[in-house]
Amino acid sequence: MGGGRQSLDAIDRVILDALQEEGRLTNVELARRAGLTAPPCLRRIRALEESGAIQSYHARLDPAALGYGITVFAMVSLRSQAEEDLRGFEAHVAALPLVRECHMLNGEIDFILKIVARDLPHFQEFLTTQLTTAPNVASVKTSLTIRTAKNLPGVPVGDPLAPGAR
Repeated sequence: MGGGRQSLDAIDRVILDALQEEGRLTNVELARRAGLTAPPCLRRIRALEESGAIQSYHARLDPAALGYGITVFAMVSLRSQAEEDLRGFEAHVAALPLVRECHMLNGEIDFILKIVARDLPHFQEFLTTQLTTAPNVASVKTSLTIRTAKNLPGVPVGDPLAPGAR
């Protein structure tokens, strides 16, 4: 389940693109957009879910409306890159709700984190009590976002240049 590449036809791509853009589409509307009737459309959705192409469904929330006024990217370097230490850091940040994304990188920086906070004092408290004090952390460099010009979830399945597109 999930992870592997699967062969997607044009109808699968229409379904995935529409659901990624608007996850609450009814099956009837989705079938109409894909040029199908409802039953085969539902079968395709189930197959895409079972294959892992569709991992889950989410509501996209407005951070500011919920009191999270700032977004910060933190570049974290660890003292040790042994697999056990990398997994230990990943487990630590997995338990921190303010960390919304964590990606391991190659190069000088080991991880980049996307963090949300109410305001700068809230972030500073998080930084000094939860992140810089974590085991194996050598350094943390942070950048506060000024504005976001683009923030699209997912992948460009509707793009004719997408992998596997015909």
